[in-house]
Amino acid sequence: MNDLSTGLLFTILVILILSSGFFSGSETALMSLNRYRLRHHAKEGIKGAIRAQALLQRPDRLIGLILLFNNFVNILASVVATIIALRLLGEQGLAIATGILTFVILIFAELTPKTLATVHTERIAYLSAHIYTPTLIIFSPLVSIVNFIANNLLRLIKVSPQQYLHDNLSRDELRTVLAESAQMIPPDLKEMLLQMLDLESIAVEEIMVPKSDIVSIDLSQSLKKIAHQIASSPHSHLAIYKGDIDENFLGFVNLRKLINFSGDNELSREHLESQIQRPYFIPESTPLAKQLENFSNDNYRIGLVINEYGKTTGLITVEDILEEIIGGFTSMHSFNSLDVGQETQNSYLVDGDTLVRTLNRKYRWKLPTRGAKTISGLLLEELKTLPTVNSSVQIGHYSFEVLKTEGNAVKAARITLLHPSRSKEQNRTGH
Repeated sequence: MNDLSTGLLFTILVILILSSGFFSGSETALMSLNRYRLRHHAKEGIKGAIRAQALLQRPDRLIGLILLFNNFVNILASVVATIIALRLLGEQGLAIATGILTFVILIFAELTPKTLATVHTERIAYLSAHIYTPTLIIFSPLVSIVNFIANNLLRLIKVSPQQYLHDNLSRDELRTVLAESAQMIPPDLKEMLLQMLDLESIAVEEIMVPKSDIVSIDLSQSLKKIAHQIASSPHSHLAIYKGDIDENFLGFVNLRKLINFSGDNELSREHLESQIQRPYFIPESTPLAKQLENFSNDNYRIGLVINEYGKTTGLITVEDILEEIIGGFTSMHSFNSLDVGQETQNSYLVDGDTLVRTLNRKYRWKLPTRGAKTISGLLLEELKTLPTVNSSVQIGHYSFEVLKTEGNAVKAARITLLHPSRSKEQNRTGH
């Protein structure tokens, strides 16, 4: 190398520094790739993405290759810089050359290319993949030796390179991705996706129709009364029992399968009993995601919810779960209705049996959902005593006033927003 001219040595030094910049920038770009976007591009047939995905299947080999070349060119650049310094300045120029080379490598071989790689990640990574794929094949034996030594050193401290392959998103991480994709996903669709992620953490008891609100038929009643119930029912399925729903629940009947019983076609008890589907019971602690799967597997659309003692606590349908997912969904067959009237700009009249989760979903409120499921239950829980008319309590940013009671339950209440501007902001942002 001493035989080479100074001009040629400068040219070699510049090439080595640029090569070092390429290795540094391409490493940053490849390691910064969004793995899910990369998979999408690979499925679309983008060649650079396909090769990058193949390289990242073994990130230890890729890193070994890049560092092998990067260190080689950096060391060679140092040797070339030393020769140039000795020629131009003598031995006293070595310190100056070291300082200048350090600054040049930092700016042109590290900071600038890595910053550029973070701005144009995919473009640089896909281009680099075309270069590294054949290079890795050629230098595979050398890279394998380097990786063998490095991987065994890692195993001594109980670190496995295979852990880089596990990059699946957790539920919370997926929620963050959805929350930050506001410009790419319509708000309603984003809300629906977030609700789907919550299905695993919501139990059946949180959205079921309480036992007191179940529309059902007691077969011990007169046939005339049963016929009237069927004729006036807005639902597609009814629960059937005899005497006591806890002691003798018979199942459900699909009203569409009953003949029109008017005129000469009168309803017979035998025909009604022949259409009863076998009972379907659901533990109240079952997650909604699991219950939706169970409905599909068992070919049912409705089930009776029971507690740990086997007592009936409510009823749930497929439509109730779907409504939890898509929010504004309403169906004439749903057993869960929302009875809310807006009294003024900042106050609402609600039935006591309105579900807290339904209000939160519809108006973007943040009423507590731990514990009581209905407005009546929430007020009983907060008041710590039996409710009386005109009783009031503040829960968070909401003021509640009991308007009507029946027995030990709240039948109607007024909810007033204490911070309407904040509530409006929540409605706009969805938070």
